[in-house]
Amino acid sequence: MTMVTRRGFVAGAVAALGTRLAASRPGTAQTGSAGPPDPQLVEDLVAANHILVDQGVLDGYGHVSARHDRDPARFLMSRSIAPELVTAADVLEYDLESEPVAAAGRTSYLERFIHGAIYRARPDVRAIVHSHSPSVIPFGVTGVPLRPLYHMSAFLSGGVPVWDIRAAAGGDTDMLVRTQALGRALAQTLGTRPVVLMRGHGVVVVGTSLPQVVFRSVYTEVNARLQGQALALGGGVTYLSPEEATRAEASIAGTLGRPWDLWKRKLGGR
Repeated sequence: MTMVTRRGFVAGAVAALGTRLAASRPGTAQTGSAGPPDPQLVEDLVAANHILVDQGVLDGYGHVSARHDRDPARFLMSRSIAPELVTAADVLEYDLESEPVAAAGRTSYLERFIHGAIYRARPDVRAIVHSHSPSVIPFGVTGVPLRPLYHMSAFLSGGVPVWDIRAAAGGDTDMLVRTQALGRALAQTLGTRPVVLMRGHGVVVVGTSLPQVVFRSVYTEVNARLQGQALALGGGVTYLSPEEATRAEASIAGTLGRPWDLWKRKLGGR
């Protein structure tokens, strides 16, 4: 009997995915796939979904994407499925209009436009998480700014803007980013920052890699929970100064592999 390793299974699934992909971008001539992505990238994308569920950032909703390693004008994201259930075979290739290159009958997340718009606006971004991270929600509806109160969340120091879909859409909506126009408006509010809150909805976190965006997503949730606890105590809260935040973020940048490897190992046989 031939034994198939987990890495081999992922590589095979990615190769099969690459051979199926062919479609067009709206308003352009027919184009094919950018080609099979790096199997390690797909494996990490699947792991990122599972880690964020394990860490309480994602539940049955939310999504994670990664820019394609072969073409910066493409990105990878799962079909519409609960994050904990994502496998390599669920990963689809998208263009920057947030359209799947070849859906093959598989449905896409309604809010995929968040991802395409940000990748188009931010060439530095290589991974994105959209979640309904529970402790973060109050900071999008109360006017209380989300600020870093300990070193692990130093990346929040530049300010965390709040995007209001009602203002962007010019009226009431179902709160979902269903169009390219809304995606562009959200990307504009994000600007050059790593995190943007969505009023009455959730949060978007970006990063230069999947390990970084997972780290930021986890510690955005942790910081929000701690900040809520600190504010509830009734005293003043001492936040990180800009210089403290700069130094702390630089120190932690070289250690992101530590929690990433731990979180992946905790997944076990998933």
